[in-house]
Amino acid sequence: MISKQPRILVGQVVAITGGARGIGKETARALLREGMKVAIGDVDAVTARAAADELGGGCVALGLDVTDRASFEGFVSGVEERLGPIDVLINNAGIMPLGPFAEEDDRTTRRMIDINVYGVLYGMKIVLPRMQARGRGHIVNIASQAGKAGYPGGATYSGTKHFVVGVSEAVRGELRGTPIEISCVMPVVVQTELAAGLGTTRGVKNVTPQQVAQHIVAALKVPRFDVDVPRSAGRLGRIAGVLPRGGREFIGRLIRADRILTNVDAAARRGYELRAARSEPGLEPAAEPRRLGESAG
Repeated sequence: MISKQPRILVGQVVAITGGARGIGKETARALLREGMKVAIGDVDAVTARAAADELGGGCVALGLDVTDRASFEGFVSGVEERLGPIDVLINNAGIMPLGPFAEEDDRTTRRMIDINVYGVLYGMKIVLPRMQARGRGHIVNIASQAGKAGYPGGATYSGTKHFVVGVSEAVRGELRGTPIEISCVMPVVVQTELAAGLGTTRGVKNVTPQQVAQHIVAALKVPRFDVDVPRSAGRLGRIAGVLPRGGREFIGRLIRADRILTNVDAAARRGYELRAARSEPGLEPAAEPRRLGESAG
């Protein structure tokens, strides 16, 4: 069997949402090293500009509220005006407030859905027609291993990531036979602010945002849909997938996955939870930022 020839990324334009910190920022760094033209978007425009200055390489930073379609359209247009047509869109923005489902207030629920769900939908709906018209493109959606199973303590978050996996699979099916690629990135716990105060599952180490970025680069060079980080998480999931529900739940308890979002260090997590609580939809695109960033890390 002849292996696929890796794609050349040099000169391609990539737009990354939630790019001011965490996974988004490290992915921008990795893609700049590959010679790509990089734009990062974030509702925290000040931090995004500071990140772009730090990254160098001509990285462009633009304000972006992923919950507002007009803001997202303005971001895409701004990227294409400054760097050229977008070859790759990485939908990375996301938040993860934690707590018992019955105690979750409706504003928190709506905030997660607006950012984690609509933020992905708007990006795909805006960019996909442009890619189809040009006959090329790659959309990378950042999901989570929580998109494959429900994790106590993060019920709504798990639901939003199940959505990201499901919509990615469906759109991939619609695009089969075309030059447009879809990838879905599903990491375990990533060592970013979003995961502050979380522990680890037995036998599966937490990963760094740099490791996630490396997997994204690899998926752009040799396209694939399932991007499990680490790959061992994907293998474990496939093994568990052939078991009946009782068996899957037993494995979850065995590796302590059922406690990863409940046994948390609240003090270590307080700063992130405060920032996430301020990530309320409704920022006017032209206004000075009123809330902190939406990076998925």
